[in-house]
Amino acid sequence: MKLLLASRNASKLRELRSALPDWDVELLDAPDDPVEDGDTFLDNARIKAKHGRPHATLDAWVAGEDSGIEVDALGGRPGIESARWAADGVERLLSELTGIENRRARYVCEIVAVSPGGDAVTARGTLEGEIALERRGSEGFGYDPVFVPLGQSATVAEQPNSASSGWAKIAIARFGSSNPFASAPSRGSRSPCCTTNCSTAFSPASSDP
Repeated sequence: MKLLLASRNASKLRELRSALPDWDVELLDAPDDPVEDGDTFLDNARIKAKHGRPHATLDAWVAGEDSGIEVDALGGRPGIESARWAADGVERLLSELTGIENRRARYVCEIVAVSPGGDAVTARGTLEGEIALERRGSEGFGYDPVFVPLGQSATVAEQPNSASSGWAKIAIARFGSSNPFASAPSRGSRSPCCTTNCSTAFSPASSDP
């Protein structure tokens, strides 16, 4: 089955392909980018999916995704601004947390998937953790060099092929019994997100995102 990710981010494409190994997953070739002016991750995921649907082939699902990091001591920032918070978001994050003891944070991912018929489903995934004192590791992307999943000592960037690093796996692997991807056979014996540190909430959408 075919799924088009409404994004130009090759790293996110790799994550989605890893989460859905039996699907034909590609980036959506849209002529322009939507204006991401939503107030939440879910709002922006809907905007991307709605913008992408008219540009997709009739046989393909379209996925809109928005994700980022929330830091408790910064009032939830950078949040939806994660990708554009600073030229070097990691450096700014470390700077703003200088001398702060509470370094609790979480990765948040929202996905809206729209079927060829226009039906939509949403999923939210979170991964709890904390911000390290310095950059460590070279795997992953974004804030992975400073994000340490709860109960672990290594950053995501220090964990090659780590289940923790898969934003797409966090949100997709546990859609629940109404998983729109359930018809695709799984080659994995266990969801990589099935840990006490991950949580995903599924809700059906009755209208176009």
